[in-house]
Amino acid sequence: MGIGPSNIFQVAGRAMSAQLVRMNTTASNLANADTVSTTEAGAYRTIKPVFQTHMDKATGLSTVDVSEVVTAGEPPVKRYDPGNPLADKDGNVYASSVQETRELVDMMDAARSYQNNVEVMQTAKSLILDTLKLGQ
Repeated sequence: MGIGPSNIFQVAGRAMSAQLVRMNTTASNLANADTVSTTEAGAYRTIKPVFQTHMDKATGLSTVDVSEVVTAGEPPVKRYDPGNPLADKDGNVYASSVQETRELVDMMDAARSYQNNVEVMQTAKSLILDTLKLGQ
């Protein structure tokens, strides 16, 4: 079981891919934070990726993937707004319950995790280049 450079790049790359999905779902949540619908079923619901860790038997390294994206959080909020063109016959709309502050914190955390994996790749690349220079 050897942990070679390509394995490090593979693990970091998969982690970056998972964090990218996390950032994209968070961006979707933020984009739909103030949306309303005529029905509760049609209202936007917060989405979140579900991460799954796998052990690579060949290398002994743990990797992460997104196994699915699920709806999460509070149900839509019923709000009386008879002037809204989407209001139902009783004057109600259903607003998404996206918590913008939580989503922004989640996005910053995902961005930090992504950047950490970029640094892992840069460090591995630098070590490989330094090793090659030793042989010259």
